[in-house]
Amino acid sequence: MHASQLRQRYLAFFHQQGHAVIAAAPLVPENDPSVLFTTAGMHPLVPYLLGEPHPAGKRLANVQPCLRTGDIDEVGDDTHLTCFEMLGNWSLGDYGKAEAIIFNYTLLTEIFGYDPARLHVTCFAGDTHAPRDEEAAACWRALGIPSQRIHFLPRSDNWWGPVGNQGPCGPDSEVFFDRQPGGDAAETPANAPGRFVEIANNVFMIYDQQPDGTIQPLAQPAIDVGVGLERNLMVLTGAASVFDTDLFLPILAGIRAMAQQPDSYAERVIADHVRAATLLLAEGVRPGNADQPYVLRRLIRRAVRYGRQLGISEPFLGRLVAAVAAGFDTAYPLIDEHHDQIVVAFEEEGRRYARTLARGERLFAESAAVAHTAGEQELAGDLIFRLYDTYGFPLELTAELARQAGLMIDTAGFHRAYAAHQERSRAGAAGRFAGGLAERNPHTTRLHTATHLLQAALRHVLGPHVVQRGSNITAERLRFDFSHPERLNAAQLAAVETFVNQQINADLPVEWHEMTIAEAHAAGAIGVFEERYGERVQVYRIGTVSLEVCGGPHVAHTGELGRLRIMREEGVGSGVRRIKAVLASTE
Repeated sequence: MHASQLRQRYLAFFHQQGHAVIAAAPLVPENDPSVLFTTAGMHPLVPYLLGEPHPAGKRLANVQPCLRTGDIDEVGDDTHLTCFEMLGNWSLGDYGKAEAIIFNYTLLTEIFGYDPARLHVTCFAGDTHAPRDEEAAACWRALGIPSQRIHFLPRSDNWWGPVGNQGPCGPDSEVFFDRQPGGDAAETPANAPGRFVEIANNVFMIYDQQPDGTIQPLAQPAIDVGVGLERNLMVLTGAASVFDTDLFLPILAGIRAMAQQPDSYAERVIADHVRAATLLLAEGVRPGNADQPYVLRRLIRRAVRYGRQLGISEPFLGRLVAAVAAGFDTAYPLIDEHHDQIVVAFEEEGRRYARTLARGERLFAESAAVAHTAGEQELAGDLIFRLYDTYGFPLELTAELARQAGLMIDTAGFHRAYAAHQERSRAGAAGRFAGGLAERNPHTTRLHTATHLLQAALRHVLGPHVVQRGSNITAERLRFDFSHPERLNAAQLAAVETFVNQQINADLPVEWHEMTIAEAHAAGAIGVFEERYGERVQVYRIGTVSLEVCGGPHVAHTGELGRLRIMREEGVGSGVRRIKAVLASTE
């Protein structure tokens, strides 16, 4: 079975069950500050999970590329990836838990062909906040899953959400495939992860978490089901790992053709990272020093580092773009459409990283000389971390250089510095990711509408080449990333601010209409890309100055916004600028 067949079977089955097949959302979320990337298929659907009507109806299905870097150090084993595809289906206030479980069981056993005798399921064990999910367990038993293969696990294992600090959440029921049937009966998905592979997750969103952490019933209960493409493909084809499937084999073949010495772990890391980076580059993200551009830079540089372990010293990732596209087949046409730009971006970042490594090597040489002069035998942990964080030196590379220089390294000090860095990052993220699409207070709604006016102003002042590259809204300010090759001068910033405030003062009406992609194109709406939206979209019009595809929320008239004030303009990547702005009351 090929990946393309698995995608087609999934979508065809749910289409037959009355689900509208919607397009995948971009990897970089639009107007959602709760995450840097789309990490699950439900993220773009939060407004609809909260009750807003979806243009395609109450039953939806799609294939969503996702990106998560939390397990980046695990990439290289049999199952972990930073970038993966999630087959998803949703009920927005339509069918409930029982029908969702029946759909999932039928898909796995009849459409995918799993042996029911090798399936185990887990259910929420209950706690002081929510009861034990006996309903889900009863549904599985009714389908033939015996009680000894139904395992009740705590919130840490069988509870989903919310994304950010508030929003939809609830118990889930996961399905696992047993790779060693007839084994030790005491082994379960909770204590034997090597034996059991998760192949599906049924999330029952029946609660709405409040900012204070309490939960209350969700006004519109919803179902969110995720089926990991790569893991299912691995199990169904009998592959030893996700890398031994047609998604990765063309990439690995390209890597091995350039490698001077074999290293299967390094090959896997490169294959994963070049795949994730290619998708980000195809969406217009470019390497930088913050947020999504920083993660992209990290993926590219980590792949280059592992390339050095294979004996590949020149920029090489651009040569793998065609192989990445081949692995995806025709699922993501943006890769082919932007092939040349992606290759150039890989080459530029590869050369930039080579210069950074050279500077790091000089720092190491100087530090080693100082240590020898002082009669020291060990390099400090803070220095090792600086080489890692600033210059991209993995710990093992620094250790190798130190051995060659007759020195030891303070590994414990490095790990302390690394832990402190992680703690600072977590603290920053706590503020950076507050809220999300689920947070819809009046102030974030006004800021959201203001981004439309800001984009219109930038296009008016700078030209039609300006397009949105990212948006982040918190309760305090808006942040808008856009394409432009150079810094804005004071006159341009003043003109942008003036244009926005003129539209606010005009108290223009903000209206939306549902229409097809073709109709949105014909109307001149911006942000219309067939690969990012479904067949029907919401188009918001602000007077005659702005027409955009968007999911909301928005004010009714621009006069509600107050006054926009630009606080900062800066570069965040090659050809991408960023504006931070606030809305001040006019009272």
